[in-house]
Amino acid sequence: MASTRRPTYKTGRSAPKGKAEPGNGHADVISASKDAPAADRAATPERPAANVLSFPEPKGKRVRRNLILAVSIIAALVAGLLAAAVYSPVFAVRTVSVDGTKMLTPEQVKAALEPLHGKPLPQVNDDEVKQLLQPLVQVKDVTTEARPPSVLVVHIHERTPVALVKQGDAFQLVDVDGVQLGTTQDPGSVQLPVIDGGAGVIGKDLFKAITAVLAALPADVLARLSDASAKSVDAVELKLVDGQTIVWGNAGEKELKARVLAALLKAPADPKNPVRVYDVSVPRHPVTR
Repeated sequence: MASTRRPTYKTGRSAPKGKAEPGNGHADVISASKDAPAADRAATPERPAANVLSFPEPKGKRVRRNLILAVSIIAALVAGLLAAAVYSPVFAVRTVSVDGTKMLTPEQVKAALEPLHGKPLPQVNDDEVKQLLQPLVQVKDVTTEARPPSVLVVHIHERTPVALVKQGDAFQLVDVDGVQLGTTQDPGSVQLPVIDGGAGVIGKDLFKAITAVLAALPADVLARLSDASAKSVDAVELKLVDGQTIVWGNAGEKELKARVLAALLKAPADPKNPVRVYDVSVPRHPVTR
């Protein structure tokens, strides 16, 4: 293929007048070359350097480069700070603050969480705290809050006792799930109803039906109950401390039944026709007799 590069031409320097270049019969020599263009060769006095145009970097590209650099630096700094926080003894747990306890004392919770002392706050999580508090059956749930540099706040959510179950000479406080939360020798000191059937009833269907009803009652109504029983899961009955009976029926619509019963108990009493039975088994058509 024929070359597309144009030949360059140069004129040799003229020999002095009357003298000829050695070995050459001509005073002027014109030569052609396929070498690289003059702009690619070093400049000489006879051949000035070619002009070079410099184009500035686009502004958008420069901004993007600077932004990427800044983000990278910030990310590195944040990673360093996080690593320091996770492992630094400066953020170690030194104080545990507890709230939400009623049956338990804050000191009992703090004693159970003693293994957390000295551990960096960022390494403490709710699951670890729950694991340490498992021996305290009164704790149903827990959430934590870190307050740097060294305070761990523990929010306790306790189980709610809904009844007493007679067990030998003592009475067990139980929640809706049948978890035994404590004991008392004097049932009168606790404003909760006694579930008939003894400790053997815990966990059975009748027990679950009764506790589901008790858990739906407002605290002021629950405090007025003396005992609770059930011949079947569809025949739950409650007794008030003054001897009145509450026919509840099954555990269905328990929230509605609880509201109806609370309203009936607040109604003015008629001394001439005292109420002996509150029947809320059909809550939309309650009956008193």
